[in-house]
Amino acid sequence: MTTEDWEAVRRIYQEGIDSGEATFESSAPEWETWDAAHLPACRLVVRDRKRVVGWAALSPVSKRAVYAGVAECSVYVAADARRKGVGTILVEGLIAQSEAAGIWTLQASLFPENKASFWLFREAGFRTVGSRERLGCASGGKWRDVVLMERRSAVAGL
Repeated sequence: MTTEDWEAVRRIYQEGIDSGEATFESSAPEWETWDAAHLPACRLVVRDRKRVVGWAALSPVSKRAVYAGVAECSVYVAADARRKGVGTILVEGLIAQSEAAGIWTLQASLFPENKASFWLFREAGFRTVGSRERLGCASGGKWRDVVLMERRSAVAGL
């Protein structure tokens, strides 16, 4: 992913936000805000004939040094590119690049209703760690549960 990809990435992110099933966020931020919140490594896009159809990135879970090898996954696929393997390509790419960067744990926080994301991460070797009830209030005042999934690397951090 480059800064030139941002408008397409932002559009796909907003599409996910608008679905109501992807995130607590209510709008996609400007580049500077998004960039500051994500690790500089492990930023990926998938293209279909030069068009960005999906993106993935990692966010640190903490500023504490002990958690330097733990990151939160964001994976978004354009609505018209779903169920075509784009998500799998992105998650597999995140796993490979995160391990090369020394990240030993990837985590994903999902709304339980988001069955496609749950399946995607489970197929990539993530396991359900637990569920947190009424973790946050989404737009419209709806309280949402969140399922926490994680994948531990067999090579990084050993």
